[in-house]
Amino acid sequence: MILTNGSRIKLFSSEEPSRLRGPQHHGAWIDELAAFDEGGQEVFDQLTFGLRLGDRPQTIVTTTPRPTKLIKDLIERNSVIVRRGSTFENSDNLSPSALIELQNRYASTRLGRQELYGEILSTNDNALWSPEMIENARIKASAAPSFYRVVIGIDPAVTNNEGSDATGIIAAAASSDGHYYILEDCTMKGSPQEWATRAAAAYDKHSADKIIAETNNGGDLVLHLLNSVRPNIPVKKVTATRGKAVRAEPISALYEQGRVHHVGYFAELEEQMCEWEPNSGAKSPDRMDALVWALTELSENSGAMISLAALGKLCPSCSFPNLKSAFVCLKCQTIL
Repeated sequence: MILTNGSRIKLFSSEEPSRLRGPQHHGAWIDELAAFDEGGQEVFDQLTFGLRLGDRPQTIVTTTPRPTKLIKDLIERNSVIVRRGSTFENSDNLSPSALIELQNRYASTRLGRQELYGEILSTNDNALWSPEMIENARIKASAAPSFYRVVIGIDPAVTNNEGSDATGIIAAAASSDGHYYILEDCTMKGSPQEWATRAAAAYDKHSADKIIAETNNGGDLVLHLLNSVRPNIPVKKVTATRGKAVRAEPISALYEQGRVHHVGYFAELEEQMCEWEPNSGAKSPDRMDALVWALTELSENSGAMISLAALGKLCPSCSFPNLKSAFVCLKCQTIL
């Protein structure tokens, strides 16, 4: 794009940071830097190398301030001017009903403080997870390995009214090196028929091995619902016999070890994880509960499977274990 004064505007995608190698600029504007892959560090570095024309080349960054390493580093620099604004300061240009919904849903939450009011959130020392713990192990989909197991964790809501909880639905996977991956957050509010349909769709989408469903509330009704929308779907019933914190602490330890990776960004799930305090007496949230059930299943039953997987060769298409000498997958015929 060439302006009437002769200035030229070039557009670049964050998904191709290498395209910024070579071109030179007088100034730049980066939108939603905190949402870029790997925290935006490579994009920012390559842009900075080319920002060298004119007397005072500058960059404007407009972004939701997720507490990534790059964003926190920029804010601490003396050379950076920080301006903050809230969604509600732009109320003249936004739908009144949308503003009311945002206020009702996210007021007084950590996610609301970040997304609506532009705060960079500090770590909640009483929570089992921190933003840094999650961010440091985050990967993009293209970096995910082959999985030998995939499960769908469900924390079901058995009522469907305005005050009902959402049904937590999380897809998680395990690789043969003892690492775990959060693939998708399908959590929703809806009728039992609707969330059962969503869970079955996630099972099919991710070629999962089974569904892990908490049955403290609803019991066999949960199994009946799932089988009504997807006959013979494999479901493992789990019952909460220990405290929420006792179940969640081993999963938090896996995150501390850098062995759990979020494949992408799951804002509401991560807010629940970083906000819930195990000793507060507050009910543990739906998304987090579903994640804990899924990762508990994968981690508690992984020892023998990891050993077997290490002896063979996993198919990159269907994750079926083949002999190391195999050239073609026995299950799907993919060339290995």
